[in-house]
Amino acid sequence: MLELAHPWALLALPLPYLVYRFVPAHEERVEALRVPFFAHIAELTGASPRRGAVVQPRGLGRWLVLVLIWLAMIVALAKPTLHGEPVTVTRSARDLLLAVDLSGSMDTRDLTDAAGASASRLAVVKDVVGDFVARRQGDRIGLMVFGAAPYVQVPFTLDTSLVTRLLAETETRMAGDSTMLGDAIGLAIQIFQRSEASDRVLVLLTDGNDTGSEVPPLTAARIAAERHITIHVIGVGDPTLAGEQRLNESVLSEIARATGGSYFHAADRNELSRIYAVLDRLEAIRFESRTYTPTRPVHYYALAFAALLACSSSLSLAAAALRRHPRSA
Repeated sequence: MLELAHPWALLALPLPYLVYRFVPAHEERVEALRVPFFAHIAELTGASPRRGAVVQPRGLGRWLVLVLIWLAMIVALAKPTLHGEPVTVTRSARDLLLAVDLSGSMDTRDLTDAAGASASRLAVVKDVVGDFVARRQGDRIGLMVFGAAPYVQVPFTLDTSLVTRLLAETETRMAGDSTMLGDAIGLAIQIFQRSEASDRVLVLLTDGNDTGSEVPPLTAARIAAERHITIHVIGVGDPTLAGEQRLNESVLSEIARATGGSYFHAADRNELSRIYAVLDRLEAIRFESRTYTPTRPVHYYALAFAALLACSSSLSLAAAALRRHPRSA
């Protein structure tokens, strides 16, 4: 469909006629130069007098060219634009960030794999989280790991296979042996600052207690709540241990509650799988649809047509002048 972006420009169409009809013609009077004995002077110089400049009357063709040039200029000023078919773009309304603890305690073999054999906490987490990620087709998913410091493993992406592959390549102690839980939440907040999604969710998986983050975990959680970030926390450690290896469930529960999230404790693989199934229901995949109409301006065609007419008209006038007054050899 063709539309005019500036239809008011068409009001200028009758302007040349109005000027021609109501504005008086320009006249300029000058004194004539009279040369006595002009014929005698011409004879002595050997020149033959001829007629001076003559204003040629405009024929129908010239008037038509001028009208077409004016019409093309006005159409270009109105800026005709072609509108295509409406295009609908669908994208995820959620950014989901997974934060996985890689401290040394994640190497503890107190869980069982799908076959029932003894396996480390991290191995079970890789297996279950990998299945969870594969089901999140449509969400933008990011992956970060933390230990003595937090690191971004995968920025937000729709490529769930990439997230699964890089998660499978992680190892315990890759990020250090301690558990900087508060710093991990702080880095997640920074990552979400660049997110334009309406829903921003952090799934935090850890098996230990914070070991001296620069930002205390509860303080970081309150900041996350102010930034409208929901944190779901999954604990896979043993709450009966002492020291840094103890799973501080009270702090983890408070982190989740402060942001409107949930806390889960996984004692085995089946329970961890059930937790991620619950998360699938809590954080159902949402989509945002935006419709736009592609446009393409075509006013430059009118400009090119006007320029072509003006050039061809000028060339024809120059050729006619040369034919009337050919240069002497």
